[in-house]
Amino acid sequence: MQGNRRSGEYLIREASTEDIPGILEVFNYYIENSFAAYIENSVGPEFFQVIQSEKDQVKDEHFPFYVIEEDSKIIGIGALRPYFPFPNFRYTGIASYFILPGHTRKGLGSRMLEKLCMKASEKKMKSLLANVSSKNEASLNFHLKHGFIECGRFRKIGTKFGKYFDIIWFQKFLE
Repeated sequence: MQGNRRSGEYLIREASTEDIPGILEVFNYYIENSFAAYIENSVGPEFFQVIQSEKDQVKDEHFPFYVIEEDSKIIGIGALRPYFPFPNFRYTGIASYFILPGHTRKGLGSRMLEKLCMKASEKKMKSLLANVSSKNEASLNFHLKHGFIECGRFRKIGTKFGKYFDIIWFQKFLE
C-alpha cells in the first residue's frame, strides 16, 4: 500500500535485495560514526549475504530482516535471528536494529522492537537478547525502557576509535 502513504510516513517491511544499498548506508553510518556497530570498517553487500546464509542454515527457517522506509528511502533496519543455530536454543532470539539520526526519538525503534517481539513470539521464542556497546548510551537506555534487563557484561572486550568498550547483554522475556 505504499502508493497510499503520505509523504513523511514511515513503513516497516521485509527487506529485499533491492534494499541492499539503503541497508548498507544505514549500517555503514553506524560503523563510521558510533559504537552502535562494532565493526571498524565499512562493509559491502557481501556482509548481508553472509548473514542471510547463516540464517538459512537454521533448518531452512525464515528469520525476518526489516527495513524502515520513508519516501522510498531506507532510514532504518532491524533483524531477528536465532541465538544459536541449534534446536535446543530455538526459544531464544537476538534482536538488532539501527535507525539513522534525524529519524530517532520518533517511536520507530519501539515499533521495530514490537514487530520483532511479535515475530519472536510467533516462533515460540520465550526471550529476546540484545547486545549493546557500553559507549552507546541511547541504546542502553532504550533497552532498559523497553523491559530488557542486563544479564551480562564483557568488560573492555573491544576497541573502536582508540577506546575500549564493554559489551552489555540484555534479555527480555516475552511471556
